[in-house]
Amino acid sequence: MDLGLKGKRAVVLGGTRGIGRAIADTLADEGCNVAICARNQDQIDAAVSELAAKGVKASGASVDIADGAALKAFIEKAAGELGGIDILVSNASALSAGNAEENWQAGFNVDVMGAQRSMEAARPHLEKSAAANGDASFVIISSVSAAETSSPNAYGAMKAALIHMAKGFAKAGAKKHVRTNVVSPGTVYFKGGVWDMIEQHMPDTFKEAMEKNPMGRMASPQDIANAAVFLASPASSFTSGINMVVDGAYTSRVNF
Repeated sequence: MDLGLKGKRAVVLGGTRGIGRAIADTLADEGCNVAICARNQDQIDAAVSELAAKGVKASGASVDIADGAALKAFIEKAAGELGGIDILVSNASALSAGNAEENWQAGFNVDVMGAQRSMEAARPHLEKSAAANGDASFVIISSVSAAETSSPNAYGAMKAALIHMAKGFAKAGAKKHVRTNVVSPGTVYFKGGVWDMIEQHMPDTFKEAMEKNPMGRMASPQDIANAAVFLASPASSFTSGINMVVDGAYTSRVNF
């Protein structure tokens, strides 16, 4: 299936590791030019080099997502380097779980305001792209933790806020064909990731989580990237405002 992504211009927040890196790689494999940001400059340099080796234009910058001015400056710079923006992916997360005030503040500053500020900065570019090509898209990575909890937890609450935000952006952008969708992963395993650390240091917790996965495994970053890239693509041009749960039947809730 041709996703219609060749020559598109994509910006991925948190694009050097895990889900974000898999999204950037998949977009590049489909022919997208890609700009990424993250905190670690060495990881950015390595990712940009490997993305460019796929035959696309690639760039990256070290950005603190919680710094609104720096994030907006990155979006503008990326738009200039790429010649516009067709796709924006907000994947960066503080990964701040807990009920302390600093957990709530970190999640709000990075997860929520990172998505909001990046969209506001990219909006003129996305609208211009949609006017020219009939479609532009914003994809937000949330989590199944948005809908399941057993105690006060900033991580899940902030991920829930992203789903509400996305629906608002989808409604606001519909007339201009700027779509917004959410992908909510279940447990995702990759080396150096959260579940890898839990496996090493909290084996009982890891075993319990694995037992809750009906498919007998956790998701790979590529599993999530496949969903995100499809939603980002013109092949999904009439899909806007949804929350796509990609969890291998991990959760029990019914998604009406």
